[in-house]
Amino acid sequence: MTETSHRTAHTHGQDGPDRDDRATPAEPAFIPAEDLPAWLRPVADAARTVRPEQLSRFLPPAEGGRQSAVLVLFGEGPPESGDGPDVLLLQRAKTLRSHAGQPAFPGGAIDPGDTGPVGAALREANEETGLDPSCVRVFGTLPPLYIPVSNFVVTPVLAWWRDACPVAPVDPAEVARVVRVPIGDLADPRNRARLKHPSGHLGPAFLVDGMVVWGFTAGLLDRTLSLAGWERPWDHTHEVELSEAEWRLARRGYDPYEETAAEPADS
Repeated sequence: MTETSHRTAHTHGQDGPDRDDRATPAEPAFIPAEDLPAWLRPVADAARTVRPEQLSRFLPPAEGGRQSAVLVLFGEGPPESGDGPDVLLLQRAKTLRSHAGQPAFPGGAIDPGDTGPVGAALREANEETGLDPSCVRVFGTLPPLYIPVSNFVVTPVLAWWRDACPVAPVDPAEVARVVRVPIGDLADPRNRARLKHPSGHLGPAFLVDGMVVWGFTAGLLDRTLSLAGWERPWDHTHEVELSEAEWRLARRGYDPYEETAAEPADS
């Protein structure tokens, strides 16, 4: 989720006085797990049964919250790389007012014209990375996660990159890099760590492709590896810190809750 995506969504109640009678396009149907490659089916299976508290210590309020979505897009990986399956991440531009320089999933707030979380995630991915929505197939969603201070209710949308298509930063002022990170690299114990925050909290971190992936994104990746059975034993005493420059950039919009919003309640 990037800075220009932080727009407040508005929806109409079906029976309210401001009801919009125009037809709203339906969210696309999820493809069945049997249509996915075998390595990805555990993620689809986990999405059907996972409880919100297995993902986050913060549950969304009964009403309200800024509805948003992120796209968690898995692919087979470029054949020439030999690195195997991967997941799409972007790195925010260092000139943004909030969360500058941080790796993240494509995504942002759900707009009134979106069909819902799926439509918003695909639209934001197109606007940020140039991803053609026809290249991907959505196979599920995870329970919404809550970020209390920013009041975002974030739905992770799970998708499979059926056909390879080009991606790159659409607006360099918003997105610095678009990266397909191999799942093998994320699961490699040598790339796992706990990142120490100024508050003293230790959160999941991944050191991949020249990036330190942390905060909400790292928490969600950590939970995905675990639920899919891809996690490998790693040294939980391995701690890392961001450089002073990276902290200064990230803390422009510093949200302490975002560090733990995708960690399970019993972590």
